Amino acid sequence: MSDVIDNTARHRFELDVGVGEPAIIAYERDGDRIALVHTIVPEAASGQGAGSRLVRGALAMIRSQGLRVVPRCSFVAAYIERHPEERDLLA
Repeated sequence: MSDVIDNTARHRFELDVGVGEPAIIAYERDGDRIALVHTIVPEAASGQGAGSRLVRGALAMIRSQGLRVVPRCSFVAAYIERHPEERDLLA
């Protein structure tokens, strides 16, 4: 089970990484497409896999909603490149 939440009011996916601020992926939604535009992992949580956990959880939510992904963030694009099982989500 993922700890990633969809904060629709702020247009971002969030993951509590235990450092006082969440790791986030900002997004823009347009119909059945969702552009993942920017990923931020707090410095204190960097290098601990938080970014990958965040992307994995966000993609699982996106899949469950039947959306298509436009990876405008280089971190998300690299994650999808390394995980070919996620490529079917690409718009």
